[in-house]
Amino acid sequence: MNKQKTLVPWFQRGDIGGMTYSIMNNVVNYLIVIATLSGVLKWPDRIVYGNVIPGMSLGLMFGGIYYAWMGRRLSKKEGRADVTALPSGVSTPAMFVMLYGVIMPLHYALDDPELTWSAAVAACFIGGLVEFLGGFIGPWMKKNLPRAALLGTVAGIGFIWMATQGVFDVYSDPVVGLPILFIALTGVFGGYLFPKKIPPLVVAIVGGIIYALCLGRTNVDFSGVGFYVPNPVGGIQHLINGMAVVAPYLTIIIPVNIYNFIETMDNVEGANAAGDDYSVREAQFADGICTMLSAILGGVIPNTVWLGHAGLKKSQAGIGYSLVSGIVLGLAGIFGLFTFLNNMVPAAVCAVTFLWCAVVMVAQAFKECPLKHYAAIGIAMVPPVADYLYSQITGAVGLAGYTTEVLADGTSGYNAEVTKMITDAGVMWRGVPGVKAGAVITGILLGTITVYIIEKQLVKVGVICLVGCLLSAFGFIHSAQLGFQPDSPFAIGYLIVAVLAFLLHLGRNTWFKGPDDFEYV
Repeated sequence: MNKQKTLVPWFQRGDIGGMTYSIMNNVVNYLIVIATLSGVLKWPDRIVYGNVIPGMSLGLMFGGIYYAWMGRRLSKKEGRADVTALPSGVSTPAMFVMLYGVIMPLHYALDDPELTWSAAVAACFIGGLVEFLGGFIGPWMKKNLPRAALLGTVAGIGFIWMATQGVFDVYSDPVVGLPILFIALTGVFGGYLFPKKIPPLVVAIVGGIIYALCLGRTNVDFSGVGFYVPNPVGGIQHLINGMAVVAPYLTIIIPVNIYNFIETMDNVEGANAAGDDYSVREAQFADGICTMLSAILGGVIPNTVWLGHAGLKKSQAGIGYSLVSGIVLGLAGIFGLFTFLNNMVPAAVCAVTFLWCAVVMVAQAFKECPLKHYAAIGIAMVPPVADYLYSQITGAVGLAGYTTEVLADGTSGYNAEVTKMITDAGVMWRGVPGVKAGAVITGILLGTITVYIIEKQLVKVGVICLVGCLLSAFGFIHSAQLGFQPDSPFAIGYLIVAVLAFLLHLGRNTWFKGPDDFEYV
């Protein structure tokens, strides 16, 4: 009887704040997805609102309900009522990589929204499978991959795609954007609170919507509200159709989902440190299964466990916020409520959110790594820039009628004549196609090499370069497509560096010495 009294309740007052955190941040991510697919890529509403959004919503609903049940089970097991459910939702870093690194290139290459969506569904499903497998291999990956390499690469993605777009969107309409940005930043970076401990970010989002409506920048339109139920049979067919198309993008999909399951691992470990002893492996299995179900139902973005467990626990959130948030988001997707939200919310509201997330990602990369590894973070941040430059340059040059092709070195770029025209105009292009292909893996490789150089472990540098050689030879990086290419100049380059690293390692105690107390800054 006493044990029953100590169970965490299904809903309590602290869950209100948790719902605000979960629902508002997920809604903003939804709006970014809608703005990209509908606004930039011009996908038809039947795909975006009829398939993608309901599929995402049901995936998040499954996750929210499961994590609430996990919390209830933990409460029963430990006989205490102060258990907080794991926060979960759309993975923001993975969202941007999927949108801009996978879906956008596929869209322009295929020129067929239906086929592109099928490929995106397949990419999402593969991502869920990778995250599920992370439950088995995650601990080994975390132990053997330098955090500077992984976090630095993700920070580069966040900075170049999220932070820049955030600032640009704010200044695209400064009368709306700048006030919203100011209010939001006072909370997320200044720590200020309004009366009743209301976060300025919530005020910026809600107030920004009202402000934009008053200025006539946005409008309320319920015409898209309806009933959208995904068809799992059709989803499986799209999944099968998309698998062949998405194969060349595995070099992007796999690394970002490796990051995703390590993000889940770190955040569950953070929850454990806050006092709730959840299974890391179970959470990774749950994220992977929910992502795969979401993909079958039409979703294109993976799930993950979020940051913020400690803060939610401090605010006395329990398990109800996860349960209610999941159900609310699921119903909102099924009934098409995001159609009117998309018309009502100004771009600046989305902009301040992903600007904040991007800056936090960059700051976290430096905060979580040793000071001497900062160089590795900086180097790992660079390859994702190639993705950004490639999309911007090919988009602009494409207006003049020039198209890319597979070059002799295996990359996708322009012939010598067009390349000369671009570089003669002072445009940064040379080397961009080579770095763009598999940029996430390249960032991890460069960051890892730098860490091992700093740590005076040149033999490990050699091993990593052999890995880079193999990845290049089989087209996983620096190539427009998979396939065995033993004469790839990139593979040869990595092989030469591997040999040099092994030779220098042999002379480490005689003719090639590195002081342990060396500081490069």
